[in-house]
Amino acid sequence: MSTGFACFPVAAQAATGGAGVSDEPAQKAGSAVAVAAPDDLAGGAAFAPPPTRPVIAGSVAVLRDGIAYAPADAPIEVKRAIWAGNQLRGKPYVYGGGHRSFRSRGYDCSGTVSYALHAAGLLDSPLDSSSFLRWGERGRGAWITVYTNPGHAYVVIAGLRLDTSGEGERGPRWRLEKRSSRGFRARHAEAF
Repeated sequence: MSTGFACFPVAAQAATGGAGVSDEPAQKAGSAVAVAAPDDLAGGAAFAPPPTRPVIAGSVAVLRDGIAYAPADAPIEVKRAIWAGNQLRGKPYVYGGGHRSFRSRGYDCSGTVSYALHAAGLLDSPLDSSSFLRWGERGRGAWITVYTNPGHAYVVIAGLRLDTSGEGERGPRWRLEKRSSRGFRARHAEAF
């Protein structure tokens, strides 16, 4: 099992693409591909519920109405990290939240990062922001990058930032506004 992950797809990697591996059935929904969960396929309902695993063509994630769409070209681990980030949407900021267990009523910065990395299969137990300084490999990754210092951590996955601070509400959210990485160390999983 890998221990690290990284952020933006590198231009050369984006150009070469690679097969988008998915273990989920997909259907077209406008310009995005809506990936249906197995429960969505049963029952013969006239209208399927909103997709819980949204995917969009290409190699960069897209944010629509607060929900991140995973890029089709991304490895399944990256998609799972994005879908996990969507599950945290609306959860409150709780200092220490997500440290004892991946399941919590709310999450702090490192609890949020830990939750996404765990969903990707890259982390067995939650870490605090100081522990992320030693996690994975140095530098930015091709798909996921954790930015950390002793007081804060956030993660950029396929071009979108999952963070507990920024414009708007406090707590785990996908953020579009730029954030300086000054004072942070970049870490990534070797494979990503």
